[in-house]
Amino acid sequence: MKILVVCQYYYPEPFRISDICETLVEKGHDVTVLTGLPNYPEGQVLDGYRYGKKRNEVLNGVKVIRSFEIGRGNNKLTLFLNYLSFAVSGSLKAFFMNEKFDVVLVNQLSPVMMGIPAIVYKRKHKKKILLYCLDLWPDSLAAGGIKESSIIYKLFMKVSQWIYNSADSIAVTSSMFEEYFRSTLGVYNKKIQYLPQYSEDLFTKSIEAAKDDKYNFVFAGNIGDMQSVETIVKAAKILREHSDIIFHIVGDGSKLEECKSLGKKMQLNNIIYYGRKPVSEMPYYYGLADAMLITLKNNKNISYTLPGKVQSYMAAGKPIIGAINGETSRVIKDAGCGLCCAAEDYSELANLIIQFCNSNEKETMAKNSYDYYIKNYSKERFMSVLEDTLTNLEG
Repeated sequence: MKILVVCQYYYPEPFRISDICETLVEKGHDVTVLTGLPNYPEGQVLDGYRYGKKRNEVLNGVKVIRSFEIGRGNNKLTLFLNYLSFAVSGSLKAFFMNEKFDVVLVNQLSPVMMGIPAIVYKRKHKKKILLYCLDLWPDSLAAGGIKESSIIYKLFMKVSQWIYNSADSIAVTSSMFEEYFRSTLGVYNKKIQYLPQYSEDLFTKSIEAAKDDKYNFVFAGNIGDMQSVETIVKAAKILREHSDIIFHIVGDGSKLEECKSLGKKMQLNNIIYYGRKPVSEMPYYYGLADAMLITLKNNKNISYTLPGKVQSYMAAGKPIIGAINGETSRVIKDAGCGLCCAAEDYSELANLIIQFCNSNEKETMAKNSYDYYIKNYSKERFMSVLEDTLTNLEG
């Protein structure tokens, strides 16, 4: 198949869509990606992509076409301009794109408007769209503090309904998403299928465990408002007298400096920050962990989501300790791979960490984590379902 993939984010930004596209190429497909300029999570377009540089390149067999976009910056205005700029420039690119593709895949994170260029291409060339929904809209706006009664929210409700209804098929990463599509968005006449994310291959390979006399807990990923990493910092304060418990924070994002400042204010010496690391180096940091940490804000809307790091944690065979609600809490309990408390409950998170340190079930949790991944989230299963779905839309 000749596949056009539309996603605002692509390598060197740390999203799984790059691995998906490269795997499709390995399977014999011709893949072109329409994307933006890399600026996530830093907020500024990377130096090598400014002033018209690298607008067309081939990365591991994937043809990459980059549209202009404004960097995310560090405030809501620049973030909105970032969203809008790709929707507009990407749509112009799609309209003047004469190459004929068999099918279009939208890898839809935030914002939902990244689906608009795909709709433009569809309307011009009469091709079908598979929309893979990783972030619910306008639900994500509510999670970010936009009131559901506001004009902005109501406007994006209409925009979201139009985009989702323009897709010919929808795949969702969380089992809770389907109910939202039906009951809130009123998307009834589309085939909606559950297609959870997988983890990159390097996490399923043997990860060498660090050997020391400490209990090490690792959080890996974006450090933004939604992730509520400050919950970990506050739990670390409660546990600061336990010299054998160390927290490792690997990642970057809009809340990183705030978390560092909070820890400094609390005079904590039990948290180590590493900043953002390339995916290729992450197995080392996973190897440090006796257990991995996952946190999200205490928000009904966010609780629908199953963050992709859950699959990576499981693929690496690591127990998971979470302060998180909804779908992720359900998965951790169903898998028997760790311990979980309510989102933002830092006191109970500290209790769970002590409970884990004293537990005789660590190896069982680790085995359950890996086994659950293989059964439910393997890359082979994901790619098989994705290929079948795209093939059924072809033509």
